[in-house]
Amino acid sequence: MFMDMQRIRNFSIIAHIDHGKSTLSDRLIQSTDIISDRDFKDQILDSMDIERERGITIKSQTVCLPYTANDGHTYYLNLIDTPGHVDFTYEVSRALASCEGALLLVDASQGVEAQTLANLYLALEHDLEIIPIINKIDLLSADVDRVKMQIEEDLGLDPETAILASAKEGIGIENVLEGIVNFLPPPEGDARAPLKGLIFDSHYDPFRGTIVNFRIMQGTIKPGDRIQFMSNNAVYKVEEVGIFQIVRVPKKQLAAGQVGYMIAGIKTVSDTRCGDTITLKDTPGGAPLPGFKEAKPVVFSSIYPVASDGYEDLTVALEKLKLNDASLIYEKDSSVALGFGFRCGFLGLLHLEVVQERLEREYDLSLILTAPSVRYVLIMQDKTELVIDNPSLYPDPTLIETTREPFIKAAIIIPDRYMGAVMKLCMDRRGINKNYQYLTNNRLEMIFELPLSEVIYDFYDKLKTVTQGYGSFDYDLLDYRETDMVKLDILINGERVDALSQLAHQDRAVERARHACDKLRDEIPRQMFKIAIQGAIGGKIIARKTVSPFRKDVTAKCYGGDISRKRKLLEKQKKGKKRMKMVGKVMIPQAAFLSVLKTDGE
Repeated sequence: MFMDMQRIRNFSIIAHIDHGKSTLSDRLIQSTDIISDRDFKDQILDSMDIERERGITIKSQTVCLPYTANDGHTYYLNLIDTPGHVDFTYEVSRALASCEGALLLVDASQGVEAQTLANLYLALEHDLEIIPIINKIDLLSADVDRVKMQIEEDLGLDPETAILASAKEGIGIENVLEGIVNFLPPPEGDARAPLKGLIFDSHYDPFRGTIVNFRIMQGTIKPGDRIQFMSNNAVYKVEEVGIFQIVRVPKKQLAAGQVGYMIAGIKTVSDTRCGDTITLKDTPGGAPLPGFKEAKPVVFSSIYPVASDGYEDLTVALEKLKLNDASLIYEKDSSVALGFGFRCGFLGLLHLEVVQERLEREYDLSLILTAPSVRYVLIMQDKTELVIDNPSLYPDPTLIETTREPFIKAAIIIPDRYMGAVMKLCMDRRGINKNYQYLTNNRLEMIFELPLSEVIYDFYDKLKTVTQGYGSFDYDLLDYRETDMVKLDILINGERVDALSQLAHQDRAVERARHACDKLRDEIPRQMFKIAIQGAIGGKIIARKTVSPFRKDVTAKCYGGDISRKRKLLEKQKKGKKRMKMVGKVMIPQAAFLSVLKTDGE
């Protein structure tokens, strides 16, 4: 017998970073008693240490909450948790496509911010019912009336429907649960129609293989069924289906409207693509569900082990990590300075940091990362098109006709007193100011078009600095535009270090070169000979710093006498230093590679 669809609610919680999403999830889970107080821990849906430390959700989770409402009926509330960072927008959109409603969380002291708006638009695109919730009302700085005004003016929602809550103190949680039951619509779909299920996430279990999280739009699925993925036509036999209640709870079958998991002996996560449609092999459900797209990396960096004998360990670690992170793309790479490694593609800079931290923590590796870069399109003189993301692949500039780089549309929300500082920051990064509008009498949304290569370094940190933490930032990829790009090489003692090469805009190349030379001079240990650190474009040196040698005072024993005796000793020392420089090798420490990536000196 199928579950009564009127008793199911599928919803998501959307919010800006740090507005209390994970805390509200914790309270909802506690109030429905699916886990004992002894087993409960804060941020229970965040399974990774990095998520707990940073207070962000990286991998979305799902949980089914049985709730007995005031009308006496038991409802099954499927909370489909979403990642909170701009890098993972596609995963958020697939999770929202699996819901009928969303709780829009707004901080009572900080108010509406950039990702609040971005996530609201994403939810409205999927035609979801929105319940605004004003969280953190227990704070001394909470200003509920101001936030209600922002909800009406910025978001266009009815502020009177907003539920007041404090997830931390457990205030208003009952009202939130009743709001979900009363205001969010039940799912639609025919349980007797051919199967169609939407995959919105998957993760790897070392004992069971890939576990697929999906929402059934129509039809039913049970163990023994032969299913097919529509994007790659892979066929598998279902071993187990069930729902998530913190732990996996197996069921005899899942039907239209339900959210759950499926195990089918799938060996790799990359087979189960986010946004793909599941159907039955024998009775397919027609056209796939709309919205599927491949995850495309936008930031590229090479990863090398610090010690050359760590290459095998890095290979194994990346293979294992790929099982849990289907959006990670990598291929073999090598460098004269750093040996063998991997060229990796990431969804954004946060994704890069998360992968680096997971490799170092979970697999106990010491790594060196090269400067992150974006993907450029080069139109050659013979009209062929070359796509590169690695400075070492940059061809002879005389063969290039035009270079194109990716641009983004950035939405920045700030208090208006920071308008000048943000304008200067964006203009310094080659930004184009498209328009700005006042959301309230003192809050402002500014729209800029910026080159992605200028954003991936430290733009977000600098924005937070110039706005004293009040600025919020969200972006979408726009298109590729013509640019004046050069390859910047770093030479140490006349030898090019390929791992430090980077692609930079002509106007920023000198600044980047000086910054790299300054950082390297501080990090490279002194030798018995002089070390020249140079930044070069082709054969032209544009920046130079020198690491002074250790010196011995060879004239100390010359008391008085002819100056020519001292000069003779100094000339002799000079020849010795020159000979040393010819045979001497400069060891570049790991910290030197990392220091070039840090842009606090810019």
